[in-house]
Amino acid sequence: MNLSQEKKDQTKNQNNKMLAMPVPKLMMNMGLPMMVSMLGQALYNVVDTFYVSRIPDTQGIIHAGEKAINALTLSFPIQMLIIALGVGTGVGINALVARCLGMKQKRRAENAAGNALFASSMYFVAMFLFGIFGAGAFIRSQTHDPAVTAFGITYVRIISIFSLGSLAYMSLEKVMIATGRTKITMMTQMAGALTNIVLDPILIYGWLGFPVMGVKGAAVATVIGQFVSLIWIGSFYIKKDRVMTIRRSDLRPNAGLLRELYQVGVPAIIMQILVPIMAYAMNLILGSLSEAAVTAYGIYYKLQNFIFMPGYGLNNASIPIIAYNYGARQKKRIGEAVRWALIDITVIMGIGVVLLAGFTRPIVSIFSVTPETSALCVQALKIIVAGFFFAGVNIILQGVCQALGSGTDSLIVSIVRFIAVPLPVAYGLTKMLNPAFWVWFSIPIGELAAAVAAVCLTRTLYKKRMAQPAFIKG
Repeated sequence: MNLSQEKKDQTKNQNNKMLAMPVPKLMMNMGLPMMVSMLGQALYNVVDTFYVSRIPDTQGIIHAGEKAINALTLSFPIQMLIIALGVGTGVGINALVARCLGMKQKRRAENAAGNALFASSMYFVAMFLFGIFGAGAFIRSQTHDPAVTAFGITYVRIISIFSLGSLAYMSLEKVMIATGRTKITMMTQMAGALTNIVLDPILIYGWLGFPVMGVKGAAVATVIGQFVSLIWIGSFYIKKDRVMTIRRSDLRPNAGLLRELYQVGVPAIIMQILVPIMAYAMNLILGSLSEAAVTAYGIYYKLQNFIFMPGYGLNNASIPIIAYNYGARQKKRIGEAVRWALIDITVIMGIGVVLLAGFTRPIVSIFSVTPETSALCVQALKIIVAGFFFAGVNIILQGVCQALGSGTDSLIVSIVRFIAVPLPVAYGLTKMLNPAFWVWFSIPIGELAAAVAAVCLTRTLYKKRMAQPAFIKG
């Protein structure tokens, strides 16, 4: 069989999978690898936090481990900003590539993928400059503790200056997802996560003859892991991928494709950027209560990611399924995909509630923190899990809006979820008696309000899209 025929067969098999495989099976076929992949991403932060919490005290720094966790919490908005730029663009390229393939426009899909890599390179330049000139001001705006400041600046500077591995990987990952090959993204993501797990203690504590690097070692291990993932997934395209081939000419910016990509991508980027904005604002609000509250929030967020990341993996799998069948005018399969995605996310969130509410103390105890911080974290988790089911609805319905070509509706849900409701509520609750207890209710309240908005917006959008002439006959 010649190469041209092999390419055709591969593409045909992909089309059959998206159009013919039963939707529940397809959702699991694509979703499970993505869930594992996203768990790998969640491991980066949790593993870093676990190891830095055990950094030994020195003569000048008491509770060095807890200060290191605090520094990583203050750095978290920048990590989320990098992810926001990569994932936001990835959402746009995911939906665009899948839709193009559904419409049998393979060459246009390849050109779009190349333009996504061009966009990622521009983000890298911006983050590189921020790492050099802005890291110090960013950390100092949140703390006056000299040890936390030094740790935070070091961490932010390294992950920003070497952000190319993360940004480029996320673009190529979303292209792979759009073509249905989620097992490849699972392997590449886990390769990076395992690299980080192995290198963290070696570089943080100076094992195997390496110098003791502390927080700097955690940052270095993270970026090395990201580049491992990038190199592996990049090798599939360097070796002439059989489903899509990204040529050098595809890297040249195409105004029309970039415009189409960012119709979904810009709202998705803004939507993702709302997460670090919320994290930064919550750091300031909680910092007005105590340093322990900020550290507890950081630990909660990293534990939450172990539940939410599989949910986002399901979201990433459902977007190309819905977008592909939208491009192919398969009304029935679109409805099935939405229904099964909601069923699956409910199961995931249910597991999360059982784990984090039922085993809160032993889970929190894996981090070496003071009793005050541990108690705050346990309290926060028991309150916040009340909003997990609403969060699951938000995660899936935002993906549905993006797959159907409306990034704006998804953005509105995110504004309600991360900014418009939880931040004013959190600030107001800090004025009550015992604010360290009440402030945590702001997060599930935000999820509930967003879920109401998500259901209303998605129903309206779905009816509008299914009323198109091409679907009325479907």
